[in-house]
Amino acid sequence: MDPVIIVGAGPVGLTLALALARQEVPSVVLDEGPGKDEPRLARTVVLREDTAALMERLTGTSLAGVGVHWAGWRSMRRKQVTHEIGFDDADPAPLHLAQHVLTDALRTALAGERLVRIAVDSRLDGVEQETSGVTAHTRGPKGTWWRGSYLVGCDGPRSTVRKLLDIRFPGRTAVERHAVAALRTELPWADEALLHRTPPWRTSGPSAGEITGRPLPEDVWRLDWLLPPGKDLVTPELLVARIRETLAGWSGGTAPAYELLDTGVHTVHHRLARRWRAGRVFLAGDAAHLLGAFGTQGLDEGLRDADNLAWKLALAWHHGPHEALLDSYQTERRAVVAARLRAADQILPTLRGGPGIRAYVPGAARGHDALLTDGHLGRGLLGAPGTYAASPLAPRHLEAEVPVETPPGSPVTDVRVTAEDGAFVQLRDRLGRGALLVLLIAPGTGVWERRHWVGAGIMPRLAAAVTALPSPAELLVAESYPGAAAHTVLLIRPDGHLVTALSGVRPADLYAAAEAAVGGAVETGAETGTEAAAGAK
Repeated sequence: MDPVIIVGAGPVGLTLALALARQEVPSVVLDEGPGKDEPRLARTVVLREDTAALMERLTGTSLAGVGVHWAGWRSMRRKQVTHEIGFDDADPAPLHLAQHVLTDALRTALAGERLVRIAVDSRLDGVEQETSGVTAHTRGPKGTWWRGSYLVGCDGPRSTVRKLLDIRFPGRTAVERHAVAALRTELPWADEALLHRTPPWRTSGPSAGEITGRPLPEDVWRLDWLLPPGKDLVTPELLVARIRETLAGWSGGTAPAYELLDTGVHTVHHRLARRWRAGRVFLAGDAAHLLGAFGTQGLDEGLRDADNLAWKLALAWHHGPHEALLDSYQTERRAVVAARLRAADQILPTLRGGPGIRAYVPGAARGHDALLTDGHLGRGLLGAPGTYAASPLAPRHLEAEVPVETPPGSPVTDVRVTAEDGAFVQLRDRLGRGALLVLLIAPGTGVWERRHWVGAGIMPRLAAAVTALPSPAELLVAESYPGAAAHTVLLIRPDGHLVTALSGVRPADLYAAAEAAVGGAVETGAETGTEAAAGAK
């Protein structure tokens, strides 16, 4: 079967290529550039803990050495600290790193990947579809036709794929603008990120101050200053003045020495493509959505697009067209991003409405600080990862369904599990392999050798039920899971979202949930339908 064509070699496109390769699906990445990103320390990304784990799982490397897990977060207003957060294992910190560093890690992982071909200096100028596949044309001295099974546009805000498909991209332009500087210096808050609103040294103007400071490795900081509405130029003189007054203000009146490494202006747009799928062509990342006001991270959502789409494309690639499953990509991901954009647009007038509103609403400033913190840290209304509770892949009317701490459709908690070979691994290590995960909660199994319990109690019945499922699945066992009683059985999607939790071994319910989770039955060579469920009883 033809490979998947991926247009765009940014983090989203490269992530999708690696995720497909891990599921034995070949791809061709069309990179319009030379195959290497320009280092830019003023262009950074913040990844939530589970997205950072996805990147480390795909690249096979730890990103902690090239990024910073913040030690804490503080919010300040004028001269006062209004909120402080310390991170630990129970409340993990996000990961902050330069975007080119992340891209380099992905490219390094792809360099030895036999299933991925990266075609540099390949600019797309045509796409044609038919029932059996898709054809893409790249222009240049060696214009080439590429044949693929599917095509995914990961080619950024000005997506050629989106334009060729005539998909509208409505939204708002320049929702926020920030002056950005990356510099090497020493600040009073080592390894702590900071949001400072209305600093005392700035007393005029509609945004008399909102400054974000986020540490990077080797004493480097990214500083962002919210700019007033309009298109006023950010001159070098203006930026240097901002740097000096900010460093002096934070350091008690005397600015410490600093080395200016990079600068830029970050403009936030809010846009959402009308469609994310057109036949065999899909959109992902900035080609499908733009967001980022209040510190929310658009790339994090783009990486989630790739994670959501990869296992669905892999299943369709290996087992034939699966329209309901492929349609669910747009339904799930577009709904999540649309909800975040709506929340931001509703909150924007309140947070950016000037001091008048704060004067009439008691405690409003503290509430605003909390909302902005949520956006920056990937929490709450503005920042929390989305759920797929209303997904078309959600099973209906399961008699044995029981609640656990993770609601259906939400990302599962990472716990230690026993794999089928008896090895102890983290649950996240088993994601992204194209198989559903069936997790049995069995207290006490961790202290016994696997051979003592694998054939005892309910395990044989559960193993038979898993073998009979309509899609490939892996059986795992855990000592505990938040909110789950003993013998609870969790069904988990390949992208780590919970399908359902069942009370005990219920083959019929487990089969129905697995069938719903993949959009219908998949040919795997096993028994099917009622016969399979009955055989496991």
